[in-house]
Amino acid sequence: MKMFLQEEKLQRRIAELAHLRYKNKRNISTWQVQEDVSKSEKIPPQHCSSKTDMHIGDIWQGRDHYLWLQAEVMLPKECNVCFFDFGKTGGGGNSGFEALLYIDGLPVQGIDSNHKEYSLRPSEVGRKVTLSLKLWSGLEGGGEPRVLTHTLNQAFFGELDHDTNAFYTVSKMLLETYQQLAEDHEVKYQLLGVLTEAWRLVDWRMKGSDAFYESITQAHQYVKEQLHILPKNDVIHVTAIGHTHIDLAWLWRIKHTQEKAIRSFSTVLKLMEEYPEYVFLQSQPQLYQWIKEEAPSLYRQIQSRVKEDRWEVEGAMWVEADCNIPNGESLIRQILYGKKFIREEFGHESTYLWLPDVFGYAWALPQILKKSGIKTFMTTKISWNQYNRMPHDTFMWKGMDGSEVLTHFITTPVPGGRSWTEKSNWFYTYNGTLTPETVLGVYRAYQNKALNQRLLVSYGHGDGGGGVTREMLDNRRHMAEIPGLPQITTGRAGDFFAELHQTVKEKPSHLPLWDGELYLEYHRGTYTSQAYIKRMNRYFEIRLRELEVLYSFQSINQGTDYPHDRLEALWKNVLKNQFHDIIPGSSIAEVYEDYREEAATCLAEITRLQEQLNSSEAPLSLVNTAGWPRQSLVKSNSANSRPQNHLCMGDACYSLHQLAPLERAAYTDSSCILPKEMTASIKGNTVETTFYVLKWNDQGQLIRLFDKEGQKEVFKGKGNVFQLFEDKPINFDAWDIDLFYQEKMTEISGGSLQLKENNPLFAVLTFTASFGQSKISQDIFLYTHTKRIDYVTEVDWQERQQLLKVKFDVNIRATEAVFDVQHGNVKRPTHWNTSWDMAKFETVGHQWADLSQTNYGVALLNNCKYGYDIKGNQMRLSLLKGAIYPDPGADLGLHQFTYSLFPHNGDFVTGKVVEEAWEINAPLSPLQGSGDRVPFTLTSEDAVVVDAFKQAEDKDGWILRCYDHIGADRQFELTYTGEGQILWQETDMMEIPLEALQSGSLVLHLTPYEVKTIKIKVVDHAH
Repeated sequence: MKMFLQEEKLQRRIAELAHLRYKNKRNISTWQVQEDVSKSEKIPPQHCSSKTDMHIGDIWQGRDHYLWLQAEVMLPKECNVCFFDFGKTGGGGNSGFEALLYIDGLPVQGIDSNHKEYSLRPSEVGRKVTLSLKLWSGLEGGGEPRVLTHTLNQAFFGELDHDTNAFYTVSKMLLETYQQLAEDHEVKYQLLGVLTEAWRLVDWRMKGSDAFYESITQAHQYVKEQLHILPKNDVIHVTAIGHTHIDLAWLWRIKHTQEKAIRSFSTVLKLMEEYPEYVFLQSQPQLYQWIKEEAPSLYRQIQSRVKEDRWEVEGAMWVEADCNIPNGESLIRQILYGKKFIREEFGHESTYLWLPDVFGYAWALPQILKKSGIKTFMTTKISWNQYNRMPHDTFMWKGMDGSEVLTHFITTPVPGGRSWTEKSNWFYTYNGTLTPETVLGVYRAYQNKALNQRLLVSYGHGDGGGGVTREMLDNRRHMAEIPGLPQITTGRAGDFFAELHQTVKEKPSHLPLWDGELYLEYHRGTYTSQAYIKRMNRYFEIRLRELEVLYSFQSINQGTDYPHDRLEALWKNVLKNQFHDIIPGSSIAEVYEDYREEAATCLAEITRLQEQLNSSEAPLSLVNTAGWPRQSLVKSNSANSRPQNHLCMGDACYSLHQLAPLERAAYTDSSCILPKEMTASIKGNTVETTFYVLKWNDQGQLIRLFDKEGQKEVFKGKGNVFQLFEDKPINFDAWDIDLFYQEKMTEISGGSLQLKENNPLFAVLTFTASFGQSKISQDIFLYTHTKRIDYVTEVDWQERQQLLKVKFDVNIRATEAVFDVQHGNVKRPTHWNTSWDMAKFETVGHQWADLSQTNYGVALLNNCKYGYDIKGNQMRLSLLKGAIYPDPGADLGLHQFTYSLFPHNGDFVTGKVVEEAWEINAPLSPLQGSGDRVPFTLTSEDAVVVDAFKQAEDKDGWILRCYDHIGADRQFELTYTGEGQILWQETDMMEIPLEALQSGSLVLHLTPYEVKTIKIKVVDHAH
């Protein structure tokens, strides 16, 4: 049979039929043109101002260029389609041309390379209409800016023959099904036979004639009759949910995303008119907020479709956030504000987390989800793993506290087996298409077949690709009738997940459990790229926490207003920029230019809020908002007052203070400590302090650190060694660090180290070095009150495709290191025994990482860095990365940051590593007033992390959120000391009560890594 070339013949015939679907085409050859210089016009011009028209075949060019095209045409009644091919949209919708079509001044649909057709409404034909298109040239898709060139290839209106289109589509689906089915499948050759016989009915003698189209109708009727006869009884069921994955910023700016959303959502709504079965899902309330502000008419149409259960607003988070860099409270706020918006705007309670494209999944997520009313977690990105395939696609994921959440990976293949990681057999996509290959492939790839026979496909082009196409919707309709394929229906993802819960409930023995973090073996460079945004994110998270606590205490004490809306606006800006292509550092330069402007605005607002807390009449005070005692060195600019036991140098005063948990103390309190002896004595290249003997070589590298208290040589090798690595990953420059980076390293030499300052509170060694075109300068602080050594660092970074790390060789033997992560910590191997261990050659950590034996350990702390690698006894922190794509100038310029070495007795708990890391992340500073007292006292044997104290979302009370960070059963007591009394109750993280109100002191029990949320109401004694 193969000698008859049936397959090849059918492919050729089907391709030839594609353009014959259109009849009575009438070209629109001439267009009036006008540039949108403002790049912001939303309404087409009344008359285009350009004196020169554009014609089909003309070229248009630009970068971020907007052009209005306009033509007045008479559309006959028999006309049902317009067609526009005015530019090229890049692969994945990541670059190039996009447009929005208007008819008589009203926006009707997005136009791009995937959406060239517009199906005319009956009200739009039989009359003269004005067609307007707002064209956008697009951007280059990252890299050096360049002008994009597009061509006005084609524009016409005419008739789309529905029988011909249907026959074309079902023929493609039948042939692709035949190609995908196994050789011994019982219907494979029956389908080929039906298709072959149908095409024999097509009369090609007068192509395009009435007789030709009549033969097409007969052929189509034959196919329908034959398919009706063939049984379709496949037990596999696929739910297809339309989707467009819109990155809030990436290879374009946020302003472009707002335009993309308007285009894409216009297309969705238009297709819903034509396909009543079409159901669409869109996550990210931030997108809807923009639509509400920028396109209110479009927003109202979306709300109508939501009420019909055809538009699914879900996903839980405010944006699809990165889950590596944000802290635990940020992840909670993502869901808190996301669910609140969905509930208030659409009357729906979000029940699943939709995160298809983020670069790793915090081990804190299961607890956060469970306590936020989220029952299911979905992703696909884990399939990009570089070395090891996750062993399950449906499983229970257990968090560090023991909470569990049902997790499901969408297993839709990329057609043709293409993938970035070259692991095509397990590379899944969230930008799926609907073809026999994908609906069969989603089950073939699925690893839990004994558990579940119902799968979910998310289909539609992402970003500038405009989402679902007519072709996809037509494909699904026809595939639903073809035997050999799974049952495929449209449906809501929420209904799919509800059915999945029922399925696993009925088969509990088949449901696997994954206990641990979900580490993505890829995109490890995102812990380091674009250092400024990571630094500011850390700063904003901590400052907003502090402001919320202080305003809460002030409001409880004095009855003053709490700036709820202003703080929420600041939080939402932080959350928006935690989107998974902004904070990871994987966007174009303009995104980070915009961020710097936003950050400056936020800083100014934070300053205003801080100043409004102050009272010019009140004395300076210090407030410890942490859940542990602090001994802190405080720096202020109050040198003129020269208070007792303060060390003043120039414009700065330094003082050492001790504060209990949740305590306010006067800044000038005489109880602050000023030692009598100098911190250090120096002899040659050796410095001795109360805690250490420290020695360095001629390169300024530390070659000895002896802990006098612990009688321990801290180093087994050298410390504070800067290493520069060639960093040229295979695929994604800003995203990736590949394992082979270690093959080419330069140790930075030629540095100098000398004593800069020596006083009773601290000594400062200064280090400087140059390398390439860059410079490093450091002030190294040695203290009298703590063993922590701070490296206050400034780097003028001018390197490209280089990775800068700092290394410490420590005298510790441990097979695991502990890393600070959201709501606790995670242990990771320090060896490469297995491919799973080796894959974690660069991992994320927040404020600290610790390598400890039972009796002694060393912690490496930081105030804005996230990339660690610890192997054997070598501890390294990634400082800067010189990526050239998508931003060729990423991170060039001046950087300021602090990291610290903290040797300690015992493990990280005994050594109080968390407390020391807090000192460099949230240093105490004097406040002018801020209330007469802290209205609570905290009693606990061990430190407790107070993650938040803020006004409740209903503005009726206060929310305390705290957690155990050491992995132990705990108890602590919070006692109210203000006016009146308190009533309190535990709530979930969404502030929904879990118990009745109680009175009296608040005694809380915490299990290992448990996060608790408590609502507190202050009432008078008569209550």
